[in-house]
Amino acid sequence: MSNASLSPILKQATPVVVDHAAGSWIHGTDGRDYLDFTTGIGVTSTGHCHPDVVAAAREQCGKIIHAQYTTVMHQPLLELTDKLGDVVPAGLDSVFYANSGSEAVEAALRLARMATGRQYIVTVQGGFHGRTVAAASLTTAGTKFSAGFGPLMPGVATTAFPGALRLGMSEDDAVDYALKEFDYLLATRIDPKELAGVVIEPFLGDGGYAAVPQRYLAGLRERTERHGALLVLDEVQAGCGRTGKFWGHQHTEGLTPDVLITAKGIASGFPISAIAAPRAVMEKAWPGSQGGTYGGNAVAAAAGVATLGVIEREGLVENARVRGEELLAALRAELSGVGESAQIAEIRGTGLMIGIEFGDPSANAGTPDSAEGARLAAAVQKACIDEDLLTLTCGPTGNVVRIIPPLVVTAEEVRTGAERFGRAVRRVVEA
Repeated sequence: MSNASLSPILKQATPVVVDHAAGSWIHGTDGRDYLDFTTGIGVTSTGHCHPDVVAAAREQCGKIIHAQYTTVMHQPLLELTDKLGDVVPAGLDSVFYANSGSEAVEAALRLARMATGRQYIVTVQGGFHGRTVAAASLTTAGTKFSAGFGPLMPGVATTAFPGALRLGMSEDDAVDYALKEFDYLLATRIDPKELAGVVIEPFLGDGGYAAVPQRYLAGLRERTERHGALLVLDEVQAGCGRTGKFWGHQHTEGLTPDVLITAKGIASGFPISAIAAPRAVMEKAWPGSQGGTYGGNAVAAAAGVATLGVIEREGLVENARVRGEELLAALRAELSGVGESAQIAEIRGTGLMIGIEFGDPSANAGTPDSAEGARLAAAVQKACIDEDLLTLTCGPTGNVVRIIPPLVVTAEEVRTGAERFGRAVRRVVEA
C-alpha cells in the first residue's frame, strides 16, 4: 500500500475537497455549496465547467490530445492565434505559446534581452511574475517567492511602486516620487544604454490587488521609448476581461506594450500561456530559444478558443465591469459600520479584481499596521469559509483579502457574496 502524500509545503487556503463545480459554485464532498470568489486564482474566467469549454475539450480529446507544435501543427492553435489577434493590441501580431505564466514571463525576458542586445531588466516593487528562477528574480510580492534558493538571476533591478496608501501620499505625489526613483535608478545603477526592458503588472496581483496609476504606466512607456527599451506588461492575472476591459493596461488611454504576457483566464482552467509582440521584435529571438514539449497543447488551445468565444458572445468583459462596480459598492455598504473596528485601511478594486486591505492606517503616518492587518485578513478569510464563501489573501505581508469572482458572476451572486463577506468580518470583530 502506498505511503505517498502531497508535499507538506503545499498548504491549502481552505479545507474544501471538491466533488463537482459549476459556474460560480463549488460543491464540496462535505455536502456544502461554496460561492467561489477565488476562481483558482483568477483562472476559471468563464466559471467552473462552462458547457462550451467542456464540449470543446471533450471533442478535441477524441481527435488528438498532444500534438507537439514544433513537430506537427494542429488546428486549435491556429484558431486560438486568430482569435487572440482580434483582442491583443494592434501591432502585436506574433505569438509564442507556453504552459504557465512563469514560462511566459521567462520567454518575454529572454526576448527582451535578445531583441535589444542588452542585459538589464527593471521590475516594480510588489510585482509577482512566477516561481521559476528567472521569474522569481523579477518577483517582489514577498520574500517567500525568492528566498532560500539564491543566488537569483543577475541583471535585475527593482524600482519603487507608487502606492499612495503605503507611502502616505496622494496618488499624484506617489506617482511623481516613483517616476523620480526610476530616473534615479537609471542615473545611479543602470546605464539606459544597457536597459533591455521594464516588466510590470498593470494591476498588482499577489502584491496586493492594487491598480498601477495610469500616469505611472504612461511615464514608464515614455521612458522605455526614449531609451530604446521594451515595455513588457504582465497581464497574467489582470487580462482576459478581469478588470472590465479585456486587458488591464487598456484603462490607460493610448498605452501599447512592446510585449504582452497572458495566461490564467485565457483557457478557463486548462494550462496554456502566451506572449505577443510585433513580428519585428519576435523574430529577433535566437533560434532554439522558444519551444517546449507541452506548449500550445491541443486540448488547452481548444479550451482557449472556446473561452474567447464565450467571453465575446456572453459579453463577459462588460459583465465584469458592471458586476465589479456593484460588488465594490455592496462591500463598502456592508463594511461601512465596521471599517474602523475591523481596521479596514482600504476597499479597492477595478472590475472583478477587488482587494480589502486590513491594518490601522493611523499606525504609521498613513501606512497600515501590516502585522495586525495580516492577522485580521487571515481571520476574515477563514471566517468566510464558515459563511460558505471562498476568498484568498495576498500582499507582501498577507494583509489583503482578494476577491476574484468568475466573469460570469450574476448580480444575485454579487449580493450574496458581499453579505457573506460582511458577516465574516463582523464575526471576526465580535470574536
